[in-house]
Order: sequence, then structure tokens, then C-alpha cells
Amino acid sequence: MEEKKDNYSAGNIQVLEGLEAVRKRPAMYIGDIGVKGLHHLIWEVVDNSIDEAMAGYCTDIYVTINEDNSVTVSDNGRGIPTGIHPKEKKSALEVVMTVLHAGGKFDKDTYKVSGGLHGVGVSCVNALSKDLKVTVNSRDGKVYQQEYKTGIPQYDVKVVGETDIHGTTVQFWPDLSIFTVGVYNYDTVASRIRELSYLNAGLTIHLQDRREKDDEGNFVGETFHSDGGLAEYVMYLDSTRQTLLPNPIFVEGEKANIQVQVAMTYNTSYSEHVYSYVNNINTYEGGTHVAGFRRSLTRTLKSYADSTGLLDKVKVDISGDDFREGLTAIISVKVPEPQFEGQTKTKLGNSEVSGAVDSAVTETLKTYLEEHPREAKNIVQKVITAAQARHAARKAREMVQRKNVLTGTGLPGKLSDCSEKDPAACELYLVEGDSAGGSAKQGRDRMFQAILPLKGKILNVEKAQEHKIYDNEEIKNIITALGVRFGTENDEKELNLEKLRYHKIIIMTDADIDGSHIRTLILTLFFRYMKPLIEQGYLYIAQPPFYLVKKGKNEKYCWSEDDRLRAIQELGGDEGKVSIQRYKGLGEMNPEQLWHTTMDPEFRSMSRVDIESAAEADHLFSMLMGDEVAPRRDFIERNARYAKVDA
Repeated sequence: MEEKKDNYSAGNIQVLEGLEAVRKRPAMYIGDIGVKGLHHLIWEVVDNSIDEAMAGYCTDIYVTINEDNSVTVSDNGRGIPTGIHPKEKKSALEVVMTVLHAGGKFDKDTYKVSGGLHGVGVSCVNALSKDLKVTVNSRDGKVYQQEYKTGIPQYDVKVVGETDIHGTTVQFWPDLSIFTVGVYNYDTVASRIRELSYLNAGLTIHLQDRREKDDEGNFVGETFHSDGGLAEYVMYLDSTRQTLLPNPIFVEGEKANIQVQVAMTYNTSYSEHVYSYVNNINTYEGGTHVAGFRRSLTRTLKSYADSTGLLDKVKVDISGDDFREGLTAIISVKVPEPQFEGQTKTKLGNSEVSGAVDSAVTETLKTYLEEHPREAKNIVQKVITAAQARHAARKAREMVQRKNVLTGTGLPGKLSDCSEKDPAACELYLVEGDSAGGSAKQGRDRMFQAILPLKGKILNVEKAQEHKIYDNEEIKNIITALGVRFGTENDEKELNLEKLRYHKIIIMTDADIDGSHIRTLILTLFFRYMKPLIEQGYLYIAQPPFYLVKKGKNEKYCWSEDDRLRAIQELGGDEGKVSIQRYKGLGEMNPEQLWHTTMDPEFRSMSRVDIESAAEADHLFSMLMGDEVAPRRDFIERNARYAKVDA
């Protein structure tokens, strides 16, 4: 291993600008002030520790969600420098914690690559925290500490002890006067940490939730460590699918200081599952690294198939999409100076990365195909089947879209539309069953709310080839009611939102097992075939109440068990003095009740469907809706303790 030049000191900390604007416009820096923004605070602090790991100085990171919902992140890295900063004339630790765009990330000698390249990181977290405490176990044998309130130091950096270890510990309490939510979700944190452990093979990340104990009285938690890295990650993502290859194909290479790692495999599913990262940042929109991978994959596989005569009798044309059906791949590149398109860091723009990925994948894939003829033949056969299915799907899509044109508006007969024509003001309720659909039609505001009742369970798209979904009456009704089309200049399968008729699409199902299943089927349809609607924030889940607690003329609707107990206390003191109605179906509510509790914008409660981690969501949908029973059973057993059984 190359000897590391450790010159990380106060002089490496470069200051670019101050941090006054963060509290005024937090969404500019962390995306939003809801659930995503709240969790983003953890990612920013953890990223600093990950950067230490990538530089070769950190092996263990500890993330703790505390009883009071504060978060502690600790590592055994070098520790943030504490010496006096040459320009700012105060401790470099205070500079890092209080000045935006101050950090070692801008000094190439300190970090060759890093995730926190915009440098807003921990100072941004500090500005948005009610309280924050940082403790540095310094390499000089002393323990340094400083505390802040809304980013303002409460005292100068001081020595509070001696130590023979090194590292940094940050504990922060989010400022709930800024955030609209204040409770961290364990599963969200766990899925991101799992992702980071796969992306950084050999690193150990310990997660603990001190708000909850397991059946044995221990705090809930997990330790994440991966020696297999990306290959292990691909196997995890495909653990609920039937794979075509005994082991993933693993690519590793370096060109012009760009480190490339790719792991890929094929399965019997009908979707493409490709996820990309730059310096551990999930590039949702892809970029030049993904383009290089796709180009190499298509060219190398086609060249192999042509040279072996496997395509000689194929009567349909084969496109790039066909080479990626049933593909699961992770692309991870480490780039010294990545250029991202836009502020969101979701699309890589460096042109030189494309060639680096292309050449690394081509070299490894060529060798693999030559050395594994049986697996190579399976892959090519999958490609041919995909091409045939794509032609069938194109005809089916065209049939649905042609029918819409021929029938004028093309809107389903079951749709009760709204009178407003501006999509931004319109809502579409996808309602389980004709009975609830009837109540919703009577209770709605006809000006802006449209109702589409769905009969029974729609097709499980996870198990069906694409052309089959267009034969399903309920799915056809959803597609035509929305006004979306499939196909753009660049991609015949891409969702076209030009004629989208509603900017709020609300799934409204019963609060029972059947309702949950129908909701998951609809969510799977949107995730697999209409994901842009989720990404743009158009998809919601209605939250009808579970209970109505009444005493005389007084009544309270309840959305949770806590609400129910509170309502009993407020109205009667105990269950014997009140009447409690448990709503299991939407049809049990009359139109007025349905409007008041579930559809009236002033009183209703809705959850927006969000994708925090596309890879984790992919794994979850595949596990819940796929063919493999064992992983689904394990998931249910693992999560059974979160479920409440109604008496």
C-alpha cells in the first residue's frame, strides 16, 4: 500500500465564505426541511468520517440515535485539526464548525477524493442544530471540545482531558423551529449506512438506536461491514430474484487517477436495476460514468453475440435497452475533482470518466465472456427474449395510446373528472372498490378532485412482462386517466409527462390487509413504470382514520392508537363511557365523513411517497412482490414486532 503523507493540520483548512444564509434558507443547503432534510444532517456528519476512511485513516464509525432524538457520530480518524488557523487566527476546529465552505476537502494533499465536495457539511449541520457538541481526541494526546447553539460557539475551543486514541465525535440536536419533523427513522438511517458499508469495503459502521430495546432488553442496532464490497452489494440486491450467473462479474481499474469499480449480474426479472455512485454520493440521474458503462456493455455483448453466431436467427432488432433487461449493476467511481450538473449532485458531468469506465468494463467483460461460455450464452438468450418482449410491449403501448386518440378524450368511463383544467391544481384519487369510490364521488370537491375507482387487485407488475400490463383493465384506466404517455425522442420506454392531468395522485385504500396489498401493487406499478411521478413528488397515500370515538354529541377521529387513548381520556376517562367505532373499510364512512377526515385539504393527513434510496426500495419491492417466498417470510418475521394486532 502506498505510504500516506499525513500533513492534515490547521493550515490545510481553507475558508471560502461565511454561513449567515443557512438558517434563513436551509432548503438551499440540505434539500428541504422535512424528513429528507432532517436525515441529511446525519449524512453530512457521517460523510466527514467516510472521507477519513477513504483517505486511509479511519476503520470504525459509530452512529447513535439517542433517547432525546439527538444523534452522535464518532470515528477513529485523525481528528479535526485544533491548531490556530493561519488566516482566521482561531482554532481550525472552530473554523470547520462555523464557516461554510471551510474544510480539508479543498486541499488536494489532505483528501485525494471526498464526498463532501461542496464543503457545507458539518458547519451547515451546526447552523441548523439547536445545540451541537464536538469532541476531538487529538493526535497530540489531548481532548478538545467546543459547544454551539444555532451555530454560535459558547466558548473557545478548550482542552478537557488527555487521551491515547484519536478521532472526532459530533453530537447534535436538530433545531425543531426549522424542521417540520423531528423524529429520526431507524430504517432510513440503516439503509444508507448499509449502502455506505458496501461502497467502502473493509469499513465497519456501528448503528445503535437508544430509543428502543429488543426482546432481550438490548438497544436496537446493527453493525455493518462488507469485505466483498460491490459484489456483495449486488448479491444483496438480487437476493430476492432468480439469478442467471453463479457469481457477480466484478470490474476494478484505475485510469488518470479515476478509480472504477463495477459489480454486475443478470436475473430473470424484466427490469433494469443500475445504481451509480461518485465518491459515495448516489448519482440518481446517472451521468458520464453510467454512459460509459452502458456503451461498453452494449458494444461488448453485441460483439460477442455476433462473433459466436447467437444472433443469426433472431428476427427482431436488438437495442441497448435489451442488453440491460434483468441486469443488476452497481457503478462506483472515485474522482478527484468531480463536476456535477446542478446543485443536487445527482448527475456526473466529467467527460473523462466515461472513457475510464468504458475501458475497465470492456476489458473485464471480454475476458469473462470468453472464459464462461455457458453464462455468456444465458446472458445473450436473455437479451434476445428482452428484444422480443420489447416489440410486444411497444405494440401493446401503441394500442392503448391509439385507442385513446380514437375515443376522443380517451378517458376511462369509470373516471369522475374534476372541472379544473390546470394540472397543478388537480388531484386524482385512486380508490379501492366501487363502494368507497361512490362515497368519494359524493363527498369530493368537484372543482379540483377527480375519482377513479379500482375494482379488485391490479396486476402484480413485478412478476409480469411489460406487454402484459397493458392488457390489465385497471392499469389501462390509471394510465389513460393520468394522461401520461410512453416514449420520448431518446427512449421509447421513458415516461412522457407533457400531458399529465394531475399533480397530486392519491392512493386511497382500506386500512386492512387487502387494502395494504392493493396499495403495494399500485406503488409497485408506479415504482417500476412511472417512477418520475414519484421523483417529482406527485404521488401520495391517503390516511383515513382508524377510529371514531364518541360520547353524546362529542366525537373525535383517531389516526393512531395514541390518538384513540387520548380521545378516550378527553371524552370519557375510560372505554366504558365512550363508544368506539373501528374503521376497516372506506365504505363504512358516509360521503361527508370521508370528505371531512380524508379528502378535505384543511383537515386530511397524507403521506407523500418518497425514494430515499432507490437501491433499497428496489430490493424491498422485489422482495415483497417477487417469486421468492423465503426472503418475504424473513422480512415479515423481522418486522412483526412493529405490527399492532387489533382486538
